[in-house]
Amino acid sequence: MSKSITARRLTAAALTVGALTAALAVPATAADHDHDHRAQRSNVEISDVQYDSPGRDDRSNRSLNKEWVEITNNSRRSINLDGWTLRDEDGHRYTFDDYRLDGRSTVRVHTGRGRDTDTDVYQDRRNYVWDNRSDTATLRNDHGRFIDETSWGRNRHGGRH
Repeated sequence: MSKSITARRLTAAALTVGALTAALAVPATAADHDHDHRAQRSNVEISDVQYDSPGRDDRSNRSLNKEWVEITNNSRRSINLDGWTLRDEDGHRYTFDDYRLDGRSTVRVHTGRGRDTDTDVYQDRRNYVWDNRSDTATLRNDHGRFIDETSWGRNRHGGRH
C-alpha cells in the first residue's frame, strides 16, 4: 500500500509539473507572437511633430500648414494607410484616404488646406489642431489598433518628442 501511495504521489507531482510547464510555455509563445506584431507595427511611426506653427498664429492657411505631423515607414515595403487615423487628445481626427506610403518614406500631415501629394497630405482644417502647450498625437491602423503616439508638454507619457 505504501508503494501504491508513493507511486500516486509521484504521478500527481509529475502531472502538476507538466501542467505548470505547459502553462508557463503558452504565455511565452503568446509574448513572442505579440512581439512579432509589435515589430511589424514599429515599421510605421510618428517620426516628428511641428505642433507650434512658427510665427504668428493668425489662422491663415499658410500658418495652419506649418503645423504638421510626420509619419515614417521604416520598412522596405510600401504600406497602405487607407483608413488609418491620426488623432489629438481633443478628438480631432484625420483619416487617410486612398494613400500608400512607400518603403523608407515619410509623409507630412498638414493641418490646413492643400493638394495631397506623395509626401504631403492635408487635413483641410481652418483651425489649429495640436495644442502648443501639451497634447498627444496617436496613430491607429484601419482596424483601430494602436500603432504609435507621441506627447509633449505635461502629457508627455512615453512619447519620443
